[in-house]
Amino acid sequence: MNILGGIRSMLADGVDGSVSSKRVITIMATSLVSLAFVLNMFTGLKVEQYMYDSMMMIVVAGLGTTVAEKFAKK
Repeated sequence: MNILGGIRSMLADGVDGSVSSKRVITIMATSLVSLAFVLNMFTGLKVEQYMYDSMMMIVVAGLGTTVAEKFAKK
């Protein structure tokens, strides 16, 4: 399995195998929160708390809905 195939399967929903926008947004938000954390640690760039909290809420909501899809009846 190549890397692009692995990423596509990670982003695919469980119904028809298409890329799920919820998963894409969640992964993007997680990446941005991680980047802000690293930049804050090593460069001293300060991220406002409300921006960090907003992005974390997007990540939590995205992960929550993705998990809920797995347990919902089809």
